[in-house]
Amino acid sequence: MLTAPAPEIKRRGVGAFDDVLAEGPLCLIRNNRPSYVLLSFDAFRELEDAATLSRVAASEEDVRAGRVTRGTADELTAVLAGD
Repeated sequence: MLTAPAPEIKRRGVGAFDDVLAEGPLCLIRNNRPSYVLLSFDAFRELEDAATLSRVAASEEDVRAGRVTRGTADELTAVLAGD
């Protein structure tokens, strides 16, 4: 992952890193520590999509393994409220 000092964003503006972001995420260093990650919107969407697919796969596995309790919304609300 490429790195840059965080103040460079303020000094040069985020648009100055468009070419870098085409290669992948940019790790921003603040106080000599990795502090932020700058990525393109498309890369962000890919991460979101991958996380969603992972959650769906985990939920499907829970259903297959029988780790699901079926009921109404009212029943769930009562369980969550401790009734």
